[in-house]
Amino acid sequence: MFFGNFDAARKLARETNEFGAKLIADHPGRFGMFATVPLPDVEGTLREIEYALDTLKMDGICMMTDYQGKFLGDPAFKPVREELNRRKAVVYTHPFRNDCCRNLVPDVFEPLIELGTDTTRTIASLLFSGSAEQFPDIKWIFSHAGGTAPFLMQRFTYYFAARKDLQPRLPRGPAYYMERFYYDTANAMTIHPLASLTKLVTPTQILFGTDFPFLTAKSTAVGLREVGLFSIADLRAIDRDNAAQLMPQYKA
Repeated sequence: MFFGNFDAARKLARETNEFGAKLIADHPGRFGMFATVPLPDVEGTLREIEYALDTLKMDGICMMTDYQGKFLGDPAFKPVREELNRRKAVVYTHPFRNDCCRNLVPDVFEPLIELGTDTTRTIASLLFSGSAEQFPDIKWIFSHAGGTAPFLMQRFTYYFAARKDLQPRLPRGPAYYMERFYYDTANAMTIHPLASLTKLVTPTQILFGTDFPFLTAKSTAVGLREVGLFSIADLRAIDRDNAAQLMPQYKA
């Protein structure tokens, strides 16, 4: 999250990452961490990526879906995408309540609508900017089963087909890139989000997420088993094996 001051954002990111690194060192084998970065400060973010991955040995990078209205495919963030692609980094994203869309529906708590929607906005920005094609080695993880993006695949595909000027940016079509992304099960372990997601991707692209403290690991695991979409092998992959494939240091 960004609160309007680059120096403060850099300081907070560094303190957060060093605290996490100490926690990992103090409890070997119990914790891992995706590093915080001070976007929209591009220069500060590049420095923090280097420090977090090379010195602190973090597992990947954590980003919000937008920073001051700029989504992750925005041209301003191209140097960051270039560096993450060079490193073949794992990048976990979490949605944010965009300033564009606060207090729109009376008596409806904004995250009910906006978190899933902001994830979709950032996925669309990565697709239609050409970033997904240009930087294929970034391993993107999107929260909450990809928000509303899997449901909107028909619209993405039709829009792409109608816009000939976009085709050089996505030469293989939107579905190809969406099928390469990863999606977690945080607050998404029932038939409603999973029916759409599992039509888009195979279980190899689904990772166990809980949305703790709002939901628990137990309730998520029970939901995934009861939803009736996954075999025992699929569940084993979602529970652990897919993440271990992304981060081989955890295979043992």
